[in-house]
Amino acid sequence: MPDLLASALDDSSVAVDAPAAASPIGAPTMTWRDREILRDGAAHRILAGSIHYFRVHPDQWEDRLRRLAAMGANTVDTYVAWNFHERVEGDARFDGWRDIERFIRLAGDVGLDVFLRPSPYICAEWSNGGIPSWLSGRVAALRTSDADFLAAVDAWYDALIPRLVPLQASHGGPIVAIQIENEYGSFGSDSAYLAHLRDGLRRRGMVEMLTTADGITGDMIEHGSVPGAMATFTFGTGVARAVELRREGDALMCSELWGGWFDHWGERHHVRSAASTGGTIAELLAAGGSVSLYMAHGGTNFGLWNGANHDQVLQPTVTSYDSDAPIGEDGTLNEKFHALRSMFAPFHAGELPPIPADPQRQSAATAPLEPRVSLGELIATLPVTGDVSPRPRTFEELGAEDGLVAYQADVSFPAEAVLTIDGLHDRAVVSLDGLRLGVLERDGETSLPLPREGGAGRLVIVVESLGRINYGPYTGEGKGIMRGVMIGRRLVNGWTHRLIPHDAPAATSPSADPAADGVAVASFDIAEPLDAWLAFPDGSKGMVWLNGFLLGRYWKIGPQETLYAPAPLWRTGRNEIVVLDTDGLGATVEIREQPSFGETEEFIGS
Repeated sequence: MPDLLASALDDSSVAVDAPAAASPIGAPTMTWRDREILRDGAAHRILAGSIHYFRVHPDQWEDRLRRLAAMGANTVDTYVAWNFHERVEGDARFDGWRDIERFIRLAGDVGLDVFLRPSPYICAEWSNGGIPSWLSGRVAALRTSDADFLAAVDAWYDALIPRLVPLQASHGGPIVAIQIENEYGSFGSDSAYLAHLRDGLRRRGMVEMLTTADGITGDMIEHGSVPGAMATFTFGTGVARAVELRREGDALMCSELWGGWFDHWGERHHVRSAASTGGTIAELLAAGGSVSLYMAHGGTNFGLWNGANHDQVLQPTVTSYDSDAPIGEDGTLNEKFHALRSMFAPFHAGELPPIPADPQRQSAATAPLEPRVSLGELIATLPVTGDVSPRPRTFEELGAEDGLVAYQADVSFPAEAVLTIDGLHDRAVVSLDGLRLGVLERDGETSLPLPREGGAGRLVIVVESLGRINYGPYTGEGKGIMRGVMIGRRLVNGWTHRLIPHDAPAATSPSADPAADGVAVASFDIAEPLDAWLAFPDGSKGMVWLNGFLLGRYWKIGPQETLYAPAPLWRTGRNEIVVLDTDGLGATVEIREQPSFGETEEFIGS
């Protein structure tokens, strides 16, 4: 791989990071002119890699940033996930895991510039593309100049942007570039919306270089660009096409060069070889371009933050966001890392930072999962949300971000009756008087037979949101039962709703049925808190909490087989793991020393 770069670049193409005179406060440190990026007036290449602070435990931010710097990057690229900060409207949080200012300062301390992407929409395979569900639940025209949408964006930017202004390079901080919107040219055509975002950033004090990012078609560049911002590209292998599409005067930059890919449940694990990734980066650098590798370190969709795509069917993203990145989900450095370090080294005047040591992992171990309460018994302990309603309410109407909602109604039905859910988003476990009838899915079977002889009873439908759509025209779609439930042609009325909390279910006395669905508990005694990989070899479909923290989901359809459990979540001594499985509990939980992301396939984004 190093030879590949050597053959593609000569000394004239390398811009070293020699110090230059600082810009006066208020003037941008980085600009572009005549197809070059300039830093304080001198030619400059952005060598960036994406790390999302919201996908990395904050105690590990510095470690991951140091690994990025050791790879030879001079810049870290991160989105700002609006819904991660403002889960409740009007309550924007910037503490703890949401302390974006701390992450930016750490990047500067490590010696990295920051390419910030705070647009209201981020995609990123993140729930709802970063847009809060409370907003998409009431505004249909997302990412437009719709007055209600812009009012919410403005209120969010009023909370966010003043925190970022002092962190710009023009004020002595590390932020050198700000992205206005993300791949807008593949979504919409509202130029007034893009201008509103651009003007709002400037009006609130953002003076550094503005950019947009779009795919490699003329239509995308036309509708995703806005005057006053440098248009950049997103692609896997499209250097030649990007050169053709580059606008007059713009520097060549790929803001997302896809060196790997994400996974959906039920697919194979996607990988991209070091030779393939390095070849495209070498081609871009040889053409005089700048690059941001997506992802340099993917991290994890902790909790229920994973998004979903929709291509004829719903495609929910797995918990891991490893993305076959050079810096693995637990910080492990692979072949890509070492290849890129060799490629980026000539762009630095001095030696690169030393390579950090490999992360330490816990030793393999196994513990029994002890069933505690069935899914039905758990639901019975939960309070009812709101009043009885004629039709089932959506997650948005109930104030549920994601996860599980139990819908209950008393029904009677004739012999040979069939139950149908009209508008199921996304997956439902259906039972009658505690008897499990089956599972229905949004893009699969949405009807099932009721007991043949007919009768009456308490119908319980546990609906799971598998992930809010993060890309395309269905972004912002609701979750739950969107229209109604029918027995034959007759609608079922009289619904109560119970929200299953995102907190770990309380561990009660052991259950006598080890094969049942519901809640189970395991424990490990740990001598030292280290990273671990957790596996649930006999589990069906569940959520996992470690010491009260929701790690994410497992699903037997794969490809992901292990969940990353970072060292900061463990403690010396006893550690408790709680599982809520809607389909069938396994008997054990394992600590494994190596991750398993499932069967692989080589994949290169277009």
